[in-house]
Order: sequence, then structure tokens, then C-alpha cells
Amino acid sequence: MVLDPTQHADWEIARDAESRMKTIYELGRDAGLEEKELLPYGHYIGKVDYRAVLKRLENRPNGRYVDVTAITPTPLGEGKSTTTMGLVQGLARRGQRSSAAIRQPSGGPTMGVKGSAAGGGLSQCIPLTPYSLGFTGDINAVMNAHNLAMVALTARMQHERNYDDEKLLRLSGMPRLNIDPTRVTIGWVIDFCCQALRNIIIGIDGHGGRSDGFMMRSHFDMAVSSEVMAILSIARDLEDMRTRIGKIIVAYDRDGKPVTTSDLEVAGAMTAWMIDAINPNLIQTIEGQPVFVHAGPFANIAIGQSSVIADRVGLKLSDYHVTESGFGADIGYEKFWNLKCHYSGLVPDAAVIVATIRALKSHGGAPAPLPGRPLPEEYRKENVGFVEAGCCNLLHHIVSVRKSGVSPVVCINSFVTDTPAEIAKVRELCEAAGARVALSRHWELGGEGALELADAFMDACNDKQTFTPLYLWSMPFKERIERIAREIYGASGVEYSEKASSALDSFQKLPNASELGLCMVKTQFSLSDNPALKGVPRGWTLHIRDALLYGGAGFVVPVAGDINLMPGTGSNPAFRRIDVDTLTGQVQGIF
Repeated sequence: MVLDPTQHADWEIARDAESRMKTIYELGRDAGLEEKELLPYGHYIGKVDYRAVLKRLENRPNGRYVDVTAITPTPLGEGKSTTTMGLVQGLARRGQRSSAAIRQPSGGPTMGVKGSAAGGGLSQCIPLTPYSLGFTGDINAVMNAHNLAMVALTARMQHERNYDDEKLLRLSGMPRLNIDPTRVTIGWVIDFCCQALRNIIIGIDGHGGRSDGFMMRSHFDMAVSSEVMAILSIARDLEDMRTRIGKIIVAYDRDGKPVTTSDLEVAGAMTAWMIDAINPNLIQTIEGQPVFVHAGPFANIAIGQSSVIADRVGLKLSDYHVTESGFGADIGYEKFWNLKCHYSGLVPDAAVIVATIRALKSHGGAPAPLPGRPLPEEYRKENVGFVEAGCCNLLHHIVSVRKSGVSPVVCINSFVTDTPAEIAKVRELCEAAGARVALSRHWELGGEGALELADAFMDACNDKQTFTPLYLWSMPFKERIERIAREIYGASGVEYSEKASSALDSFQKLPNASELGLCMVKTQFSLSDNPALKGVPRGWTLHIRDALLYGGAGFVVPVAGDINLMPGTGSNPAFRRIDVDTLTGQVQGIF
């Protein structure tokens, strides 16, 4: 007997379900894995030896491939992870071998606003607590690898300041790199949202004087925004990862030439931190389907995709493999479409666009719902007018997905406050636009509530797909940005700061410019670069204020609007409600 999600918190439902979950060996066997391919972390969590699986199954055809994306979300989230779990459970109820690939939650949102991203209600992955709090250490490995590069860089800068060329060569065996202290391109990373670390001074002289480091401005970013995490997401194997890590640019020398981790002779040690992390993690849905967890979140400031490796494994094992992209289709699906699929060579068979009546009301003029505060009255009462007005945002995302040549399925992620008239209006408008629509009650009923969604999705997979990139990588960066801005965001044009324009022009001159992708940084709360603009804004200009180069991952990162790679922690964070039962050692309050 499962708990009623209308009466119990997600963590209570997860704890109850965990008393009946499969062991890691039972889960692996049911997923089609051999025992030797499992690397257990206790009884219920494991990693998967991806090389062994892909070698054994190299001649097996891939299953069907789907990406779960969403409309432009509210700060409360619209349930992509919940829908991913529900769809996998629904497919299993239809007799299909199904699996999911999701991203590991960051400590920032888990302890901040958004929660653990495990899904919710009767459609979540378990065990919840270890998944939410550190898991198997992948993010820790990313932090250590990234910060080791900073250790190598700052130590080298100190030594180059303190020693002449002869002594430097004698002590280190390396010639002077001539690092320009004004052109250091990376900072430190941490897995929390901490605005106090956005701008710092390091290397302040103490009693040791010149032995205490090189004094300069620096900063912390979110661990998941690290280029190392991006490489984990897109690498095809360990060799590819090692090559890419060696190409990470950490600074420029005084002649303007890049200084890489290979120049610092630290790339090998960085990769050593990642040899376990490259194997995907394996857990399960509440109903016992396999869930591969790999790479990190935050598609607004990062690539925000589960890994290429996890998808390759899932596709070999499953009839249907469901992967998830961060935030709305303007951010997550666009990067899946034009970045991840380029690196993986995989082509999706369909896409699911998650929508909630709550978010549609927000885009239609209702007061914005805020985390930690009661929902405004407009969300608790029927208002078809708000829903109809807000559907412009949903219809915009349907058009965007169709531009990729893939059939979209709209999933109305059902809330108990939704009314039949509100749901009917969404169906009417989406079907008039030619899109499949499914009402899904997976949060409330689990896989049984996702049967309509599973049927619509399987039907969409039978459509003839004409998957086509939005742009060619041979196009200049500014032309690519313009295409994304106009065709996906709906902007009237693009405006560049002097800094961003100069950076993009310099990147364009690189000999491998046509081999570099484009990973946009933009607010998730609007199609525009202004989070306050809801619905489908018109007559606006996309402002690019900066541009970064991720030489190892292989993409250029334009930064649009007022967005930071280190989010802040708000006034009512989730950690206030998380505690431990000291008699049992069980964690309570994670949602």
C-alpha cells in the first residue's frame, strides 16, 4: 500500500517506498546488466561500467530516444523530473522495457529553493537522501578536478613572480609560461549558492610574505557550471575526457596566447579525480525502473544535460530511453538539440513538453508564485482566462521543438487544483496547433496515472522525424547567436557589449572556430533576458554582456542579461526545513 501524495510529503513517500525497493543487483538484472558490470555503492546504489556494457551490446540496436523539456517555468518548477519518472513508469505498465537519464542535483538548489530534483509524489527516484546529498561523489570529483587546476595556476603565478628564469627552470623543470595576471579566465567552484563568494581577493600576504600566494581578484562559481562538468556531460569515453580536460584554458599569457591545463601539467591529475565519476550512477523509480544519474543541472548557466554516456548505455538496454534537459525548451531543449546531439551523434524520436496550469496562469497575468510563500488565490481558483492567455508561451515552445524536426507531445502535469475547464482549454489550443496532448496524473497515481502520456509518446515515436540542427557550426558565432535569439527566444535582434563583441571576434579567429558549439547563458524565467517578462515578449533585444571560451568542452559561452554563474541563497532556504532523526539517523524534510 503506497502513501497518498496529497497527505504525505515527498520524503515520507520516498522513505516508505525505500522499504520495498530492489537491491542494486536485482535492479541491474532486471535492466539487462550483468553482475560484473555493476559497481555497487552499498545495497541500493551503484555505478555502471559503461565500457563493459557498450562493448557487450555494441551490435544491439538502440531503443527509442526521447527528451523531456518544458515551458518557461515559474521559480517553483513545473515537474520535468517528476514527468520523466512518470513516463518511464507508464511505459513499464504498457509492457515496455524503459529507463531514464537525469542529472544529479546540486547542493545549491537542494539546500536553497528548488529541492532535490528527484521528482515527486508517486513518480520519484529513490533512495532520496543519498541521491540528494552527495550521492556517489561525482560533483565532489568535479570540484576537486576544477580546483586543482586553480591550485596549479595560482602556485605557478607565485613562482613566476618570485623566481628568475634560471631558478624557475631549475626548481620546476618547466620554462616560464609568462601568465598575464589580468587575464585569468577561471575561478574556484563550490556546490552551494553563495553570493558572498562571487568576488574575492586571494593570496593576501601573511607572515610568509611572498610565500603566501599571488594576490589577485578571483571568484567562485557553482560547481555544476565548471567546464569539467560540461566535459563529463559530453565526453564519449575516458580517452575523450582526458583529451578535453587537457584543453581547458585557465588564463592567457602576456602575448595573448592561451595557457591550458596541459601547459600547467595538471590535466592528468585532474582526470585522475574523474575516473570513477565517468561511470553513470544507477538508482530506481518508486516502481522499480532503472534511472541513470549523470552530470549536473542548471541549463541557464551550464549545458544542463544528463550525460552522453548515460544515454548511450540506456539506449542499448531499453526499448524506450527517456532523457531530461534543464528548464524550458528555449534553454534545455535548444542545447540538447544543437549541442548534446552533435556530440553524441544520437537523434531523438520525440520530445515531451511539460506544462502546468500553474505556470500557464503565471504567463497569462496571474501574480508570480514565490518559493516559501502561499500560492496567490488566482492559483487556487478556476481562471480559464489566465490559462488561455498563458498558452502563448506553451505554443511558442511547441513551434521551437518542431523546428528541430521532432514531434512534440504536450504533457499537462496535473495538479489537484486544476479544473476540467482549464485542462480542456489547454487541450483545445494545443490540438488546434497540431500537437499531441496528454493529461498525466503520475504525481498522484504513479505509472497508472501516466498511461495516456505513455500512449501519446509511443504514438509520436512512430512519426517520421527529420531532425535538423538550427544552425551549422561553420556559421560565425554572432550569426548563430542571432538565429537562436530570433527563432527560439523571439527577440527582434541582438546587442553586444564591447567586451562580448571583442571576445566573440577573437574566438572567431581561432583555427578551430567551426568546431566550437554555442552554449547560451540566459535566465530560465523568461524567453527574453529579462526574468520579469512573461508569456511571449515582443519587440525586445537580447543583450550579450560577456562571452567565455570553454576550450576543452569545445564551445563558446555567450552570457545574456543579468545572470551570474554563482546564484545566491534567498531569505527562506530549504535547509531550514531539513533535519535528522537522531534515533534512526534518517534525514527528514528533503523535497
